[in-house]
Amino acid sequence: MRKISFLLIGIAFLLSSCGIHSGLTKNVNNQTTEVVLSKNNFKVVEVVQGESKATYVFGIGGLKKQALISEARADMLSNSNLLGSSKAIINETVEIKNSFFLVARKYKVIVSAYVIEFTE
Repeated sequence: MRKISFLLIGIAFLLSSCGIHSGLTKNVNNQTTEVVLSKNNFKVVEVVQGESKATYVFGIGGLKKQALISEARADMLSNSNLLGSSKAIINETVEIKNSFFLVARKYKVIVSAYVIEFTE
C-alpha cells in the first residue's frame, strides 16, 4: 500500500504544471521621448494592451524575451490609434507569464499602457 501511495504521489507530481508571473513597471526600451505632464492639459483616453506568446519544447522554439516584448509592444501600438492625433502612450507596463510542464515551457508577454490626449 505504501508503494502505491508513493507511486501515485510521483505521478501527480510529474503531471502537475507550474507557473511564474512577473511584471516590469519600468521603461525597458532605449527610446528617450520625454513628455512632461505638469499641467492639466491632457485627458486619459483609454488603456491599450498587446500580447505575444512563445512555446519551447526541450528548450527549442519561440523567440527570445526581448523579441517577445518588442512583438507585444508593436501589437499594443497598433491597437492604440496614435497616428494623426495629439495622443501619447504613458505608464507602460510589461508582464511576463512563464508556465512549464515537464519538457515544455510557455511564455506569454503582455504590454499595457495608458493613452492620453492633449487638449491644448
